[in-house]
Amino acid sequence: MAFRRRWLTLVVLVTLFGISPAFAQTPVAHAVLFYSPTCPHCHVVLNDVLPPLQARYGSQLHILTIDVSTPAGQSLYSAALQTFAVPAYRQGVPALFFGQTHLVGSDEIPARLPGLIEQALAAGGNAWPAIPGIEPLTATFESGAAPVAPSASSPFSRDPVANTLALLVLTGMAIAFFVAVTRLRWPFDRPLSVTRSRWIPVLAAVGVVLAGYLAVVELNQQRAVCGPVGDCNAVHQSQYARFLGVPVGLIGLVGYLAIIVAWLLERFAHLRLARQALVAMALTGTLFSLYLTFLEPFVIGATCIWCLLSAITMTALLWVNAPPVPQHVARGRRSLSPS
Repeated sequence: MAFRRRWLTLVVLVTLFGISPAFAQTPVAHAVLFYSPTCPHCHVVLNDVLPPLQARYGSQLHILTIDVSTPAGQSLYSAALQTFAVPAYRQGVPALFFGQTHLVGSDEIPARLPGLIEQALAAGGNAWPAIPGIEPLTATFESGAAPVAPSASSPFSRDPVANTLALLVLTGMAIAFFVAVTRLRWPFDRPLSVTRSRWIPVLAAVGVVLAGYLAVVELNQQRAVCGPVGDCNAVHQSQYARFLGVPVGLIGLVGYLAIIVAWLLERFAHLRLARQALVAMALTGTLFSLYLTFLEPFVIGATCIWCLLSAITMTALLWVNAPPVPQHVARGRRSLSPS
């Protein structure tokens, strides 16, 4: 009799409340990761952090990845920043949105994401982040079909205004470099006028400020303060922000400081070697700046105004160190340029 009463009670409860399908479903954690293909920290997250988590949680972990180098991806990323009120100092990729939580960087994401996943699954799962315009991508993801990738674009077309500016600077630098080389005479010890000599420490000091700021940004992985044109942070987060493992900004800072030291030695100690070093460093620095400036519009697809200003400064230093050759000297001495 007691057994029959319990059975009837169970039937009544099922009839009144039903069995929600949600109880039969497996909880799922949802997240959205924004990345850039030229960002080394993004590749750390994509290749080293996410695969072990995906292998561990399987179908219980859904992470939608979005490329910010495409116009559609950049638009969604901007919408996410605005929706979640992300402060400027925390803007950058890799950026992961999990529920109401925003994680950034290859250190914070692996440190906090596993705990967030566990909490979400224990609570029965979570919804996709409320990013305006992301619904078609999440619906495609949930259906099991491959998300439709935004149309591919050439690096230059990702930011035509800023990249056109970089192209103009690159052209001007190339012309200035060619003219300067035709003026230089071995062994690079031709004295400068007082006016030209005084410009060297001024330009080098400007370079120290520019390169010093870039070095701080790169070493501390901070967001650079950019103007209305360009995307400095996309450049600094690319694999080309380091040369032989050393931040490019730090290389520039050391170079400008070395130019100041060489100028002081040439000016006050009258060392011929210091004068030669000034020309050699200006030549090398301008060549390196030409290389970096070329990468921005044609490889990275983003332009850094700070980098352009530094490149212009280094080119100006070369120009100052290569005065026009007097006519009587031009007839009697050999140029660096092929005859």
